[in-house]
Order: sequence, then C-alpha cells, then structure tokens
Amino acid sequence: MNELAGHLEGHLISVNDADVREFEARLADSSALAVRVAYSIVRNTQDAEDVAQEAFARAYRRFSSLRDRERFRAWLVRMTWRLALDHRRSHKRRQAREDAVMAITPQTGNLETDTIAQERKARLWQAIEELPDRLRVVTVLAAIEGHGVREVADLLGVAEGTIKSRLFEARQKLHERLR
Repeated sequence: MNELAGHLEGHLISVNDADVREFEARLADSSALAVRVAYSIVRNTQDAEDVAQEAFARAYRRFSSLRDRERFRAWLVRMTWRLALDHRRSHKRRQAREDAVMAITPQTGNLETDTIAQERKARLWQAIEELPDRLRVVTVLAAIEGHGVREVADLLGVAEGTIKSRLFEARQKLHERLR
C-alpha cells in the first residue's frame, strides 16, 4: 500500500503525512470491497483489479478535496462503480465492432479460405485501432456501423465536409497500412 501511495504522491495537489496515513487506513478497509464491486460489473478478475486500481489512483488524487471523509467507503464504491460501467461499455463497443466484422466475414467451410479471411480481418482491425481517434471514430461509424455521412456529422457535431475528408484520409491510411 505504501508503494501505491509513494507512486501517486506526486499527483496529489497538496500532500501531507496525515492525509497519506488516513488515506491508507481508509483504503485498507475498503479496497477489497472496491474490487468486488468492479468484479460484479466486469465479470473478469484482471479487469476488476485494473478498474479498482484506477479508482484507488483517482481517490488518492482527490482525497484532499473530500469533504466528509467518513463517507470515504461510499465515495470509493461509487467511483469504482462508475469506472467499471465505463469499462464494460467500452468493452461492449469493441466487441460489437468485432462482431460486425465477423458478420460480414463469410464462413466458406474451407479451412484455408476461412483462415485467410480471419487473418485479413485481424490485420484490418489492427490498422483501424492504430488510426488517430478523429479518423477511427468516423471509420467505425460510417464504414462499419453503416451510418451515413450526414448521420455521422450530426452524431459528432461537425460539418459533413469534415466527415468526408476524414473518411478519405482514413481510407488512405488504411490502404497504406494494409498494403
């Protein structure tokens, strides 16, 4: 626990020894609960530990601004709960994208052909993941989820011309990477 506190110490705005000791004591009482809360949502031990660790880090950085420290346990649980929900949502979106590609990848029954198709799909997703955020989001929305340019522009709050140019740029980058 001291190792975590020492690592995070530089990120807290005003650190004093009393705050660090109090945080460590409160965290020791609540850490197992935070991991259980995260696990109840993400249903994966490693992911639950990662979510809880992120909650601990955020709690440490914000501990000095916590008004009612007697409510630390509830505060940490709420923070963990929200982070776990965010983690699950992002995992579901990633899974939905992968499922969408699987749906458009035909299964021929020929092991060699299916293997080549799976490898191409994996390379495509790797290339998409490497795109900058602004290009990746328009690619996923337009090319994979099937939204029109106008819909994507409305969803992102940018001009249609911007979406078209980003799609063009994304296609060029994907073409270069997949060559």
